[in-house]
Amino acid sequence: MTTPHQRAEAELTAYGLTLPETEVGLAWAFNRVVRVRGKMFVIFSDKAQAKDELTVIVKLPISFEMVQDLWFVRESRGWYKQHDWVIAHFGPGDDVLSEIPTLQGWMKQSYVAMAPKRLGRLVEGSSQTGV
Repeated sequence: MTTPHQRAEAELTAYGLTLPETEVGLAWAFNRVVRVRGKMFVIFSDKAQAKDELTVIVKLPISFEMVQDLWFVRESRGWYKQHDWVIAHFGPGDDVLSEIPTLQGWMKQSYVAMAPKRLGRLVEGSSQTGV
């Protein structure tokens, strides 16, 4: 049986693949990622994480400071903080599905930050997420 957290990751991955020139892959060890031209713009939990938990890491150069007080945002440290990467974590009792529109908006911002400028401009003004 699929957990809401697994469903959320599947929906977010599918959304990421709607953006130009993206692919799914693995990063360090078992972290799942969505990349644009080889550059990661979203990182998902590793395989050691429980099926009823989900961690999503995205680069938010525009809204990094604004999202820090959200209940599901964990403190970024070191390289992640220095480069405006935000860590969103959802535990077993959290309603991750209600946050999908927010996470899709974050993925779009992260995509624009990591993609070549030409590709970023293709999605920058689009309303794919409604966010």
